[in-house]
Order: sequence, then C-alpha cells, then structure tokens
Amino acid sequence: MLQIIDIKKENIITTIAIGELHQKDIEKVHPIIHTILDKGLKIRWYFEMQDFEGWSINGFWEDLKMDAAHEKEYEKIAIVCKEKWQEWIARFMEPFTNAEIKYFDINQKGKAQEWIES
Repeated sequence: MLQIIDIKKENIITTIAIGELHQKDIEKVHPIIHTILDKGLKIRWYFEMQDFEGWSINGFWEDLKMDAAHEKEYEKIAIVCKEKWQEWIARFMEPFTNAEIKYFDINQKGKAQEWIES
C-alpha cells in the first residue's frame, strides 16, 4: 500500500510505503506527478518505507515505466527506511533518473524532510 500524505510544497510528493506495492499504488501517484509537471516544476519525492516488502511484479513494472518516462523531471528523491538493506533501492534507482537520491535512516525523518524541501 502506498499512502500519499501531507504535501507541503507544490512540487513535493510525500508517500509512505507499507507492505507490498501494487500497480494501483503506483498509478495513484501519476496525477500528482502530472500536476507538478503541468506547473513547469521538477518533482521532489519523499519516499518513506514502513514494513516495506517490495513490489508485486506489476507494481515493479509500473514503477519502472513511470521512472523511465519522467527520468529528467525528478529533482530529488529522499528514501527513508529502518532496514539498512533497503538502501539498495536508492542505488537501484540511480540509472533510471537524473535526480539526486539520498538514503536516510528512519530516525532521520526530520533531516530527510528538510533536505527534500531545501
């Protein structure tokens, strides 16, 4: 499940991933992305993981398609999680985007939010 939470600035997407992400989870972010792009802004994404289990096959494919379609339109991505192994996700995403990607431990949420907003 992907929860979309408080959007503080018009170009920041804030989400919390819980459990396994499916295609419908990724698809609900599309309208937000296009609203940001329609304003001529770059996308900044705060992606927090809580008990994250990964993607279903369709969810993973949808995420890859979205990243590839908008690779030049992402500015920053903050990946926030408590499991150190999940840092590989940040490394895996690098070839699919021009964004600056940073990994933050879950107890660095405040620092991650400050970074994504700066």
